Amino acid sequence: AQAFLCLNVCTSGSASSCEECLLIHQIVLHPSQCSVCFPLQESGRPRTLVSRCDLTRNLLKQGCEPHFIENPRSSSTVLKNKPLSSKGSWPTQYDVIQIMPQKLSLSLRPGDQTSFEVQVRQVEDYPVDLYYLMDLSLSMKDDLDTIRNLGTKLAEEMKKLTSNFRLGFGSFVDKNIAPFSYTAPKYQTNPCNGYKLFPNCVPSFGFRHILSLTDKVDRFNEEVQKQMVSRNRDAPEGGFDAILQAAVCKERIGWRKEAFHLLVFATDDVPHLALDGRLAGLVEPHDGQCHLDEKNEYSASTRMDYPSLALLGEKLAENNIYLIFAVTKRLYVIYKNFTALIPGTTVEILDLDSKNIIQLIVNAYNNIRSKVELTVWDHPEDISLSFTATCQDGRPLPGLRKCADLKIGDTVSFNVSVEGRGCPPPGTSRSFTIRPVGFKDRLEVSISYRCDCGCTGLTQANSSRCSSAGTYSCGVCSCEPGYLGARCECPEDEASSQQAALCREAEGKQLCSGRGECSCNQCMCYESEFGKVYGAYCECDDFSCARHKGVLCSGHGECHCGECQCHTGYVGDNCYCSTETAACLARDGRMCSGRGSCVCGRCECTEPGAFGDTCEKCPTCPDACGTKRECIECRLFNSGRLADNQTCQRLCKDEIITVETLKTDDPGAVLCLYKTESDCVMKFTYSEHASGQSILTALKEPECGAAPDALTVLLAVVGSILLVGVALLAAWKLVITIHDWREFARFQSARSRARYEMVRSRSVPPTKAPQPMGVTVSCHSTLNNGGAVADISHVAKA
Repeated sequence: AQAFLCLNVCTSGSASSCEECLLIHQIVLHPSQCSVCFPLQESGRPRTLVSRCDLTRNLLKQGCEPHFIENPRSSSTVLKNKPLSSKGSWPTQYDVIQIMPQKLSLSLRPGDQTSFEVQVRQVEDYPVDLYYLMDLSLSMKDDLDTIRNLGTKLAEEMKKLTSNFRLGFGSFVDKNIAPFSYTAPKYQTNPCNGYKLFPNCVPSFGFRHILSLTDKVDRFNEEVQKQMVSRNRDAPEGGFDAILQAAVCKERIGWRKEAFHLLVFATDDVPHLALDGRLAGLVEPHDGQCHLDEKNEYSASTRMDYPSLALLGEKLAENNIYLIFAVTKRLYVIYKNFTALIPGTTVEILDLDSKNIIQLIVNAYNNIRSKVELTVWDHPEDISLSFTATCQDGRPLPGLRKCADLKIGDTVSFNVSVEGRGCPPPGTSRSFTIRPVGFKDRLEVSISYRCDCGCTGLTQANSSRCSSAGTYSCGVCSCEPGYLGARCECPEDEASSQQAALCREAEGKQLCSGRGECSCNQCMCYESEFGKVYGAYCECDDFSCARHKGVLCSGHGECHCGECQCHTGYVGDNCYCSTETAACLARDGRMCSGRGSCVCGRCECTEPGAFGDTCEKCPTCPDACGTKRECIECRLFNSGRLADNQTCQRLCKDEIITVETLKTDDPGAVLCLYKTESDCVMKFTYSEHASGQSILTALKEPECGAAPDALTVLLAVVGSILLVGVALLAAWKLVITIHDWREFARFQSARSRARYEMVRSRSVPPTKAPQPMGVTVSCHSTLNNGGAVADISHVAKA
């Protein structure tokens, strides 16, 4: 029974009015809302609000008629819903629609969730504005020489992607103030004075806007060719000052409202950040405004501090600008970390002399256009939002608000669930905006709240139903001070043992759970400095729930009778665990790279040896070589699965080092081999650097065996035959020789026996015997073998 009371917070007794009853909601067993039964006329004794405030199904069981039940529900109404466009080229570009619907109205009852659908499509042939922002410090001199004809070549490449392209140019160095620049008098006009390697350069400057966005690309080439480098004192540059001015000075730069905004930031060093300006005595924070003078130079460079990352991200998003960091390889990790803090940014590796700048821009553009991500602006604190993305594969992905690997013209949808957590003061308006990152299109959502009961308009003060000692509203008496009871019929000073028994939850329990006083058969709960004590027996409160780091329900839920009821998007005993899964999505689109599970918005790697934010790093995993092989194929040889769908540059950010001879003695590296289509063998090693970057060391070319020569094959065959013949003859000769030696040994043995018999016969006198008759045959046999000669005489009887 106690567990049921804690779960059904409607009957906990915490509501003292119809409006408070509607504010109570529960999510413990299933989403449900409290309702109020308010018959306008009733015979007999009015009931307390505790009995009137309950779940709808319970009120119906108690006999309350459906039309007397007050239970408003949340709802959504579409106000503007133009269809999505398919193309963005002239002359219809001002009517291009990339998000649907465009306006929506929500009527929210706290605790009652409602949802709506949002569709987004990146249209084909959408106009593009590209502003090239270049570091003109001395170390970028060779890069400046490379891009002097960039405009023409870049325009040719971008025409393959859009028929409406405009290009602009700006440059930066650093604040012309010590200690960032040389400020001595001899350096005022030439900071390179005395520098032998490059003795002449222009004075340092913060940011200079040179060319507004234009479709005349020859103007870009002309202006770039006029530029000269400058020189500053420290290594970091003032690039973030320049980015902010390029973003907020919309009229000067020439950003079009109906265009895709790209800001390319090319540099070879790290930037100064907020608070660095204090080294020069600049304590005034950046105000986020445009400060270009009549010469189109940043006039507040020596007056205000550098902008913060938060301010930079806010202004870029506010003006729908995609920022592309084009930086050298050694700076990749630093700027990659910046992209996690500035929405809508990407980073690409720039060659030391900027030779790959055109391909870099095209790759970055394709990368940006291959994904859609929703952002929420002006999010009210008392509103919970949760997203479910449905991308090209049609599978719903709860907790995600972005889709990747898209083609131009693809349509994706997002289900947005909205839940209000409270009621603002009467007359307060709420709204928020949903925008895809980098889009000018938006969905405007206005909010109204359903916090009032319809029966409140029939309120009667000093009603006879309340013994003329209270106000009758929605079937409930609100007693004046000094009176208690369902009809306010009991003065507070009246008490009896029978009434006291009604204030115990069970026999043997304390009166009012020890947290209140019993008066007129009702518990009057004490006030607490920690929160509210409530319930029929003062058994509940709103502060005895689980905490995280001292924060009740982690700040993501409400405490009801000892249990946290979590807001949408959070779960767990203390509501600390987020259900968002966006941070667990790896570059390849798999959750935790398929090597772990997403727990509380973070990846827990289960594959031995796997690590990284999305378990993407795993040199010892069985699939490590296979995963990196695809990057080797597409990056070095423009082949393989990733070469055809423009995802190579997005998925393969690892550093690849090519060598003539591959060393395999590094214990921290894994050797990988695979067979190419031409039956050659490609070898590479995979290791993780201490900075967290994956490093692939590969052979410049696969190892292939040389094709055999026809003459060589013929000679090899003939030689093999001769060799076999000689071997057979040698074997035959060996066998014959062995046989002869055996025969000779046998002969020697026979001869030795014969001599022995002869000597023996001579030493013994012969017995005279009769002379046989016959013929004496003398056989002379000569065996010449090894120089031996034998004479044998045999006498035979004729």
